[in-house]
Amino acid sequence: MTLEKIKTTLTSEINPKINNYGNNKLASVLIIIYDDPPKILMTKKPISMAQHGGEISFPGGKYIQSDSDLLETAIRETKEETGLEISKSDIIGQLNQVTTLNSGFTILPFVCVLDKINNLVANSEVESFLQIPLITFLETLENDMDPNHNSIQEMYIFTFEKNLIWGATARMLKQVKDNLTKKSSF
Repeated sequence: MTLEKIKTTLTSEINPKINNYGNNKLASVLIIIYDDPPKILMTKKPISMAQHGGEISFPGGKYIQSDSDLLETAIRETKEETGLEISKSDIIGQLNQVTTLNSGFTILPFVCVLDKINNLVANSEVESFLQIPLITFLETLENDMDPNHNSIQEMYIFTFEKNLIWGATARMLKQVKDNLTKKSSF
């Protein structure tokens, strides 16, 4: 699948505000897809972080009052974590909001497509970057149907090398996979 085909398939309306998030904190992330063959950029958090330490996630973070909306949050946080200058014109769509089960965040994921990325610079919130071949990665999906799991949300797991991607991040990846599968043959 080409980057252009992915761009066409994942393009959607952008509405960077969430009205119904209960008592949760707001956050947003950028799902950055780039290169040919397509790759996806993810970050590994340092184990020492108080929340989500050691986890694999997308660049992004918590909404702050000075952000005009959640898209601005995602772009600001991505620049802080990666050094990448992303413009609003690089954002092609968004996915459905996802809620974390333990830390109380409602996260709005935006999809960004770039031809290439260069010169990633990690800040203190990033231990390392993972540049993952998209299609083979999405094929690693496992559905955790553990009957003892007390969550109201389905649990998914993706694997890259020795890294397990789960939780809210995996639920976002599942949306990417579903959209690519539904709208095209991958």
